Amino acid sequence: MMYYEFDYFFTVMFVLVFAIIAVSFIVILVRGVTEWNNNNHSPKLSVEATCVAKRTNTTHHDEPVAGDISGAHGYTHSSNTTYYAAFEVESGDRMEFHITGVQYGKLREGDTGTLSFQGTRFLSFDRHVSQREDVSFEIENSSDIEVEVE
Repeated sequence: MMYYEFDYFFTVMFVLVFAIIAVSFIVILVRGVTEWNNNNHSPKLSVEATCVAKRTNTTHHDEPVAGDISGAHGYTHSSNTTYYAAFEVESGDRMEFHITGVQYGKLREGDTGTLSFQGTRFLSFDRHVSQREDVSFEIENSSDIEVEVE
């Protein structure tokens, strides 16, 4: 009698776990497609904004080499960094966008410029260069400069 109970329990648990995984996958897929579709149907907007914050999210992964879960063959280590920037528009509203590493490197907190976006999708940020960022200098006494050429 115990064998039939175990067999029934195993079958129910297998179907239940499979159903939970399948439903989770479908929900994630539908949410992603819905956000993509909403962004595509949103107007492209360009507004004056200030970068008020930047942040990163780094995840680390350790995968066993050759599929050996004991780790006898070592592990492959990898990491992934996701970049975000928050902007404040003239109305005081704040928006955070996922951006690329190159965009993250070019952006500073306090930068002002034109933010372009479509729904939740970041398109671009064109900085306004202020006068204080222009670097210029003059040599007052050019006769005091010595140049050695070898």
